[in-house]
Amino acid sequence: MRVVLAEDLFLLHDGLVRLLEAYDFEIAAAVETGPELSRALAELEPDVAVVDVRLPPTHTDEGLQCALEARRRKPGLPVLVLSQHVEQLYARELLADGSGGVGYLLKDRVFDADQFVDAVRRVAAGGTAMDPQVIQQLLSRRAADDQPLARLTPRETEVLELMAQGRSNAAIAERLVVTERAIAKHTANIFAKLGLEVSDDDNRRVLAVLAYLDHGR
Repeated sequence: MRVVLAEDLFLLHDGLVRLLEAYDFEIAAAVETGPELSRALAELEPDVAVVDVRLPPTHTDEGLQCALEARRRKPGLPVLVLSQHVEQLYARELLADGSGGVGYLLKDRVFDADQFVDAVRRVAAGGTAMDPQVIQQLLSRRAADDQPLARLTPRETEVLELMAQGRSNAAIAERLVVTERAIAKHTANIFAKLGLEVSDDDNRRVLAVLAYLDHGR
């Protein structure tokens, strides 16, 4: 699997290259600036891009904007964005086109190698990998005056959070140490209470849940 990496902090840049190579990813390019990222994405057409939000020369959201422009040129290009802090605006921009192959993780997640690599692979496969803190903020913002969310049981809320992160029923069942059949029942209840269309497609249901949580911003 070919990866374009964009990160300007030397230690993290070097560490990510070593980590990805250790898990058998091929580093097609490892760049440090927005212009370099734009060229690499246009010329190399990687399987997935792992991109720091803030890159030189602006150090604002140059990495994100380069990635979004690449997705406009090639719809569905898988992009996993890394950020120092939760910025809901960045998450919304990534999800705006309603397709998969997107992820938003805090840089702290990189230190859990298995979790990070799982996110890269999920995004590369066209799925969604959203940081738990992003989901928590979306849930908190809606929970106060949202009757459908209030009707969820504590277990259903827990399942909803994991579902919104991009996890399959099997992965949620393993995480919560219950059967996959039990998770299927919980997800059906969640979709019914939130008024969402039931879907067997993991990515489609994640996007539906995230759209619901982010509705009315």
